[in-house]
Amino acid sequence: MERRARVLLFTGDGKGKTTAALGMALRACGHGMPVFMLQFVKADGSTGEIAAARKLPDFEIIQTGLGFLPEPTSPDFARHRDAAERGLHMAAEAIASRKWRLVILDEVCFAVARGLLKEEDVCKLLRDAPLDCLVVLTGRGATPGLIALADTATEMKLVKHAYETGIKAQEGVEF
Repeated sequence: MERRARVLLFTGDGKGKTTAALGMALRACGHGMPVFMLQFVKADGSTGEIAAARKLPDFEIIQTGLGFLPEPTSPDFARHRDAAERGLHMAAEAIASRKWRLVILDEVCFAVARGLLKEEDVCKLLRDAPLDCLVVLTGRGATPGLIALADTATEMKLVKHAYETGIKAQEGVEF
């Protein structure tokens, strides 16, 4: 078996992928491990996780996304792809710096599934990560290559969601 960084993946149509990654971040911070979280696609700087990260030493969150993703036929799609590629470059720099023990690539699975990033580019990043780095991938639609590279892959399955009954996103729950 090849030796490489530990990779965990949270995917599926259910709620809790980013939340699970944030739980790992909290746990890592508790052990004095520096955490870097890069949020692909997301662009709302007022979320609870960003506010909380500012209060913790050695926990940095950067959003490289542009928000809701348009269809691939939209003229704006190329801007989203460029933003995702910049994010992947930042992720590679963060991992190579060896400053961070836990690196979370939030919504990277979705970015690959929707064609913003190439699966092989993300897989190369994971294979090249140093042994002492933990990498967490989140997002709907994890591709077979990402799942194959993960040491642990968990699928969040939607059973019931508040949105279905008209309950809107709530501070502290969804953001």
